[in-house]
Amino acid sequence: MSITSNKLGRRAFLASGAAMLAAPAIAQQTAAYNAPFANSTEVERDPNEVVRRNISSFRSLDWRPYFSNTKNGAVLVDITSRALHFWSEDQSVYKLYPTSVPLTEELTRRGRTDIVRKVVGPEWRPTPEMKQRNPEWPDYVGPGPDNPLGTHALYLSWTYYRIHGTHDTRKIGRRSSNGCIGLYNEHIEELFGLTNVGTQVLLI
Repeated sequence: MSITSNKLGRRAFLASGAAMLAAPAIAQQTAAYNAPFANSTEVERDPNEVVRRNISSFRSLDWRPYFSNTKNGAVLVDITSRALHFWSEDQSVYKLYPTSVPLTEELTRRGRTDIVRKVVGPEWRPTPEMKQRNPEWPDYVGPGPDNPLGTHALYLSWTYYRIHGTHDTRKIGRRSSNGCIGLYNEHIEELFGLTNVGTQVLLI
């Protein structure tokens, strides 16, 4: 592919992303979600859409109903309240962050997993299915302000699931994701420093 074609593909990709709201995603996809970033790292959403928020349940929690221990730290993601809770191993540090969450129950995965990889300046690549539907999209987006994964990413043991940042702050607090959990960049940077490979994660 020529340099000109690469530039045109990237320009079309960025133009489509700027038109709507970005959010995290997984490989799972339905015909109802054919917007840019669907089935990968971000789902585009209309920023003018009315979004319900469950602010009343955004509150601090105790770790004990959810974990038998806090060995290596513990992350709890509450889909209902759109909140992520973190406890350090010695329980001296507790953090509560607002998040973006999956758009529908079909796209939501709950259960226990753990952090298997930590990346500063993550890279983004569309899945083969995405390229089939959107051949004009670039094969690769490197770290930087155009990357759907924000500044940091925590990869989970579930394939295509991540906890990551976003450069588009409008999506936080929304049901906009195809599966991943999104945080403000400043929050994912802080959480990145607090967690380890092996930190236990529970989505409820």
